[in-house]
Amino acid sequence: MRTMTCRDLGGPCDQPHRGETADEVIVAQDAHLKEAEAAGDATHQEARDAMKGRWRRPKKSLDWYFGVKRAFADLPDD
Repeated sequence: MRTMTCRDLGGPCDQPHRGETADEVIVAQDAHLKEAEAAGDATHQEARDAMKGRWRRPKKSLDWYFGVKRAFADLPDD
């Protein structure tokens, strides 16, 4: 297991997300951003909009995705 925070993934807080893979951490971040948005947390709105927008621009989103995968791979196991 490895841990990345919301901030590590482009968000505004230090909520930890743990997973065996970078994909698990990304899914946890997406869920976290959706929950924050639903709760009316405006501090997470910019990150949520960026997450939604990444999938509209596949080439740009791949740069972010591969960057997260590299950062995840460089982390020590928890």
